[in-house]
Amino acid sequence: MNSKIILAQYIKSYVDLNDDEVNQFISCFDEVKVKKRQFIVQPDFIAHYVHFVVKGAFRSYVISGEGNDHTTSFAIENWWITDYNSFIYQQPATSFVIALEDSVVLRVHYEKQKELKQLNHKFETFFRIIAERGLAFFQRRITNSLTLTAESRYDQFMGKYSHVAQRLPQYALASFLGMTPEFLSKIRNNKIQKKS
Repeated sequence: MNSKIILAQYIKSYVDLNDDEVNQFISCFDEVKVKKRQFIVQPDFIAHYVHFVVKGAFRSYVISGEGNDHTTSFAIENWWITDYNSFIYQQPATSFVIALEDSVVLRVHYEKQKELKQLNHKFETFFRIIAERGLAFFQRRITNSLTLTAESRYDQFMGKYSHVAQRLPQYALASFLGMTPEFLSKIRNNKIQKKS
């Protein structure tokens, strides 16, 4: 299916648009093919685009002063990804966003997104809904990391996102859940043993 048709269907699932409005909206997006292990955001460069994933998978991560990498988010089909702090404030990014698979994204430039919001209140509503959902996700993630055990965090993630987990390298999932790959292996092995 054409990538812009996918985006059109996606936005119409949140706001009611006529054909002219849909065309106006999707015309502001560019399709980009991204190779596995290619970066679409890097620290010290401003994230001028937010990316809608049409096909593929991405991982966002930061590197600590000690050189450890920490996964902050993932994105698969119909999810959005960028360094939001960089994109919103148009200041240098602090995170990496890398493709985990050969991927296709539709990206919209900061200025184009601003224009869309000013053109039509429905477009502004759409971007607000997406931002609110993202904020709620990050709040849940912070709350879980502060209140749940490692095993509970794993169980909750697998309960909701097992289809995502299958596409992630183990080190990336472990990093996202706040544990070592070895500890993640131990949790998985314990669960397999309990089932058998």
